[in-house]
Amino acid sequence: MQKPFIVGITGGSASGKTLFLERLLSSFDPEEVCLISQDNYYKPRNLQPVDAQGVHNFDTPQSIDFEAYAADIRKIQAGETVQREEYTFNNSAKKPKMLTFSSAPVVVVEGIFVLYYPELAELLDLKIFIDAKDHIKLKRRIIRDKVERGYDLDDVLYRYEMHVMPTYEKYIEPFKNEADLIVPNNSNFDRALDVIRTYMRAKSSK
Repeated sequence: MQKPFIVGITGGSASGKTLFLERLLSSFDPEEVCLISQDNYYKPRNLQPVDAQGVHNFDTPQSIDFEAYAADIRKIQAGETVQREEYTFNNSAKKPKMLTFSSAPVVVVEGIFVLYYPELAELLDLKIFIDAKDHIKLKRRIIRDKVERGYDLDDVLYRYEMHVMPTYEKYIEPFKNEADLIVPNNSNFDRALDVIRTYMRAKSSK
């Protein structure tokens, strides 16, 4: 079996990774690409770190089970199929699904910390960093967390100031220059998407 080509996609919270991924993966058949997201490797809530105000901080490397994440990617790399329960971000209205990840010619690894954890970063054949200005990321975060996850505005702003930005500055931005490609996403990413799509198409057809 041919070893999968592993693409890592990272960037700050609300930089537009999800939309970029949706647009990218829509160009491929399901059997051509496997997406495995960091979002499904959060530790249980009782193991999440708590800040000085008693608020759970989900925007820190300590929130993620990197060992399990890297182990599952290695299994997929070896041709195995992996199952994992979806993480629903404490949304009681959403019933978690059992997700199945199968090996494919191209494996996309996505998450804000995929360049931070060495055992994970070393598995990547191509590293992509989605970038955006801070005020744009804040606007997107407000819309996402309020509408999709049910957080109120005060909570979103508190987490952004106390958790999201310190984490970005300490654990995400320092690894930006280790990326092979940096994609600016302040308005659109269409040209970069075309380039990456074409490159992945070539890798998936080998």
